[in-house]
Amino acid sequence: MTRSRSAVLLVLQSAPAPLTAAEVGKITGASMDPATVYRTLHYLEEHGYAASFVLHCEAHGTERYWTALVSESGEALPHHHWFHCEQCHCFLDMGNCRLEPLLTGLEREYEVVVTGHTLHLSGLCPGCKAARSC
Repeated sequence: MTRSRSAVLLVLQSAPAPLTAAEVGKITGASMDPATVYRTLHYLEEHGYAASFVLHCEAHGTERYWTALVSESGEALPHHHWFHCEQCHCFLDMGNCRLEPLLTGLEREYEVVVTGHTLHLSGLCPGCKAARSC
């Protein structure tokens, strides 16, 4: 893996929440121009090292966010979902995916094979929810 690919993957693996390409670029510093960051993120996604999702937010518009799919030791990370707070824009890790029983039932019912899914959760985080009810 090239130095830039390794650097971007390490940024994603170290991040506590999904990152935009601009955030990845800011963390990697002046050593990488924006085009290289985007090309690198797309490469990592195409080769199974990272995943992305698109989030529509009134405050920030539409942005693509990236997360790592492999740990620093190279092991596959479990699929999980993120919650986005519409007020403070933080992300909360909702843990490993718990939709497998539902997906298995849908496969049986509709005679399909589900190979992937995306779940977007948004609303108010505990802090914003508490501040709103005061």
